[in-house]
Amino acid sequence: MEKFLSIEHVGQTFRTRKGPFVALRDVNLQISQGEFITLIGHSGCGKSTLLNLIAGLATPSSGALICAGREIAGPGPERAVVFQNHSLLPWMTCFDNVHLGVERVFGGSESKAQLKARTHDALALVGLTQAQGKFPHEISGGMKQRVGIARALAMAPKVLLLDEPFGALDALTRAHLQDALLKIVEQTRSTVVMVTHDVDEAVLLADRIVMMTNGPAATIGEILGVGLPRPRDRVALAGDKDYHACRTAVLDFLYRKQRNPALQEAA
Repeated sequence: MEKFLSIEHVGQTFRTRKGPFVALRDVNLQISQGEFITLIGHSGCGKSTLLNLIAGLATPSSGALICAGREIAGPGPERAVVFQNHSLLPWMTCFDNVHLGVERVFGGSESKAQLKARTHDALALVGLTQAQGKFPHEISGGMKQRVGIARALAMAPKVLLLDEPFGALDALTRAHLQDALLKIVEQTRSTVVMVTHDVDEAVLLADRIVMMTNGPAATIGEILGVGLPRPRDRVALAGDKDYHACRTAVLDFLYRKQRNPALQEAA
């Protein structure tokens, strides 16, 4: 797979009343097209800050981010974001919430029939064809998140950015959506960058797990390749020694090395 998304010597400093706050320092990461990356680390390690930089929602204080050969200078339809809060418009149906994004991206180049077809296809991809006429207050939290994912996918993004999209859901719903995401990514071959606090989620979904050091001045501490074959089945992986080896490596980084960073420097 060729290099598709490049993060080069990126730093981010915020101005505060107490003076400059260095959130990120010298972050370097190369992501291939079609790769699934998870960002993991303790709270305050800059995971969401880095995701916002990739989305173009913020500008780095230093360094550069390049997507498909172009420097990221702001938001763009080639990079779609799904947040923990689904952000659906409550007065619109599921169909209309997705269609709104489709219309903004493709309204100038496609017919109304094509726009509707894109919307229907995206809702079908997340299994919500039967719920397309419902309003947000009429569906569950998990279904709302699926509408948010459908809205992002309907814009045919080159990069799908996920900021803990399942963090507020119960364990069973979360598991169902993780499995659905695995199938969606397999079908769309999307390039994905996902922020998570969940070690099992990171190992289940990712091709590589990017582990961030503690903030302030956080950076990439280690990168773990997850060599588990796809498609992945959570039940089959429960007894897989390679799955448990990956899980142990991430836990070791988070709860041993990041409690005592000197261990990481000596490694």
